[in-house]
Amino acid sequence: MRTKAAVLYTMGQPQPYAESAPLVIDEVTLAPPGFGEVLVEIVGAGICHSDLSVLDGSRPRVMPMVMGHEASGIVREIGAGVVGFAPDDHVVFSFVPICGRCLYCASGRAALCEQGAQANTAGTLLSGARRFTDSQARPCYHHLGVSAFSQFTVAAEESLIKIDPSLPLDKAALFGCAVMTGVGAVVNTAQVAAGMSVAVFGMGGVGLSAVMGARAVGAHPIIAVDRLEAKLALAREIGATHTINAEQTDAVAAIREITRGGASYVFESVGNEQVLIQAYQATARGGTTVTIGLPHPSKMFSVPAVSIAAEERTIKGSYMGSAVPRRDIPRYIEMYQAGLLPVDKLHTHTLQLEEINAAFDRLAQAQAVRQVITFS
Repeated sequence: MRTKAAVLYTMGQPQPYAESAPLVIDEVTLAPPGFGEVLVEIVGAGICHSDLSVLDGSRPRVMPMVMGHEASGIVREIGAGVVGFAPDDHVVFSFVPICGRCLYCASGRAALCEQGAQANTAGTLLSGARRFTDSQARPCYHHLGVSAFSQFTVAAEESLIKIDPSLPLDKAALFGCAVMTGVGAVVNTAQVAAGMSVAVFGMGGVGLSAVMGARAVGAHPIIAVDRLEAKLALAREIGATHTINAEQTDAVAAIREITRGGASYVFESVGNEQVLIQAYQATARGGTTVTIGLPHPSKMFSVPAVSIAAEERTIKGSYMGSAVPRRDIPRYIEMYQAGLLPVDKLHTHTLQLEEINAAFDRLAQAQAVRQVITFS
């Protein structure tokens, strides 16, 4: 079948992207789903900083690639061997396909799925297959097994989570990355208990989701750090008890003053090694620093080694919110429906696929939280 898609051919194109147009809107050919695969019509696709990191070259991927990894949609066709899905099911994508068989999956650490990571690095589906071909008959790679910036996509069934069909699909898309990653970092990775102090650096979609998660588990205080007043105002709306403008205030000193010595849990969601150092400095003795952001692979993180032992510090990485997607996404949706996670606040723009390059300018300039592409 033919489908409209945004294809990235070359990383590192200059900004503004509205002029350099790194994402090419093309009519591509999509092969039918193979064994264990599902054809999905995309209804909502979020634009995430991880996508921007591929565009600017800081997260290198194989090219050409049909981009996008945060999405929701409707099942339209199932391949042979698919179990648990049927046409018209509403689904959210997991940007790591979960094989369910490797050591990590078996030990409850699905975000680290070995086979899923290998497929994502190779730009293929879990089977190793590619299903997209561009208008010049060139095979295209899949972005994280999802390729959400296409009206239709084929994915491994292991990349899909069936959801409550009453949830609007434009909202559902955000559970596939921002919510799963941010809330999961609080609930799964750090396992923050009620009454514990939390600070979050960076109020993008993931950082704001971490603030929501901290509020949902009863953390106090909840301190949000960013350089933009508009994002700090949004953080207050969704549960931050204190906000710090890092452009105007020494964030480390302010957090240590508010918490009388440092926050018990500090989350870094910027993807910057210097901010991660600040997050560590703002963490209390005996506390935990959690890094969610993805810095450039060449960047290094350095802290006083003695402090890790002498102050019983913990530094933890959190990828995909340490999630088990088929367990966590439905429960986060239920929390949203119960009013515990104000996910609607993250959705700042709705746009068509043709506007995608301008949307990445907006994201790069911190003028948006979550922009959602619709194909209606």
